[in-house]
Formats: sequence, C-alpha cells, structure tokens
Amino acid sequence: MRFATFQGRMNGARFVQFLKNLRMDTGKPIIVIADNASYHGGKMVQRFVEASDGKVVVEHLPRYAPELNPDEQVWNHAKARLAKRFIATKDELLHEMQAIMRSLQCSLQLIRSFFQLESIHYAANA
Repeated sequence: MRFATFQGRMNGARFVQFLKNLRMDTGKPIIVIADNASYHGGKMVQRFVEASDGKVVVEHLPRYAPELNPDEQVWNHAKARLAKRFIATKDELLHEMQAIMRSLQCSLQLIRSFFQLESIHYAANA
C-alpha cells in the first residue's frame, strides 16, 4: 500500500486525489468518515463521490462533535508525546511531529485502541 502525503494545505483537489489513492490501495469500496472541513463537502468532492457509483462514500460527522472524530484521539496522543519533548525551533517542532506521526503509522495496536472509546465505536463497527 502507498499512503499519500501532502505538502501544503489540503483542498478539494488534494482530497479527491487522496480518495482515489485510498480506493486504489484498498482495491475495495471505501467509506471515509470526514469532519466538516469545507473541502470535504465541496462540489469537486461531491462530483467525484457521485461518479464513483458507490465505490467511494464520504460520511460527515455532526458539526461541533469532536468527541465522535477518531482523529481527535490521534491528535491527543501526539500532543501528549510532544509535550514531553524540549523543542526550541519551528524546524524541531516539525521534525518531532513527523517522527511521532510516523511511529503511530507503525503501531496498529495503538491505532485500534483509538476506536475503543464508546463514542467512537460506530467507526470501528462500520
């Protein structure tokens, strides 16, 4: 599997490319749970999802419900680890955050643990 990484800000075109890559990597239909960032529901994304004939589905979390977003567990974990490190420059911050995120990618057990919270079970059972 290849996982796309993006430099710069996410936008509709990049999100569509992410969805294409994810669909290609899985080789199966996908359901993506997205927050309400404007690019997640923009016209470009809507057209792509409609054209996928059900092979790509984007479901949106309710607004103002971060407790339902599994990503929040990732960020909470990353921030807790980051808080234990001395960081003096912006470059060090970027380096440390990238190292934390890479280590998370390698820990399937930790990622699965993020879905054990009662409010996030819906995503694990989808």
